[in-house]
Amino acid sequence: MEYHNLQICGLTRKLPLIQVGRHTKIAAFSILGDVELTDALADAMTLKIENLKLKIDYIVGPEVKAVPLVHGVAKRLGHKRFVICRKSIKPYMTSPIVVKPLSHFPKHVKPLVLNGPDAQMLKNKKVFVVDDVISTGVTFRQITHLMNKVEAQVEGYIAAIKQGEQFDNLENLLYLAELPVFKK
Repeated sequence: MEYHNLQICGLTRKLPLIQVGRHTKIAAFSILGDVELTDALADAMTLKIENLKLKIDYIVGPEVKAVPLVHGVAKRLGHKRFVICRKSIKPYMTSPIVVKPLSHFPKHVKPLVLNGPDAQMLKNKKVFVVDDVISTGVTFRQITHLMNKVEAQVEGYIAAIKQGEQFDNLENLLYLAELPVFKK
């Protein structure tokens, strides 16, 4: 197995290189279970958001890998709640709001779903979107579309990692480190 050493927030992590295409590998980045890294990332992300001096009502993010970051940033900002966009409708949801992937999105892209009460809570509020990795920008675009649908204003985006150069140019995009895409 090949690895790439990532240095981020004063920490080093050995990331396995995973084949994602005939001539393409990516370094697999996951914070799940890594308390030290998650805390360091949440600290750094919070500082970057605070430096913008924006009024943010809620932190929003996608499930699953970003949940610890969304929680950590919301807690550090003194928020009592955060919102997670799910990838499917869950039995506990009431009046869910769904955004389906556009036809030109990659096949692996799932819908995003907000529970109805969360949608009501976000109406006319300012949100900041947190994710672990941005590679194509599809998740951020879907969350933006979902926020527009519920009349919430996205003030900006932050990811721990920007991977590759093929993603959308998003206004107000912040990130902590970059990972290359490895081509043969």
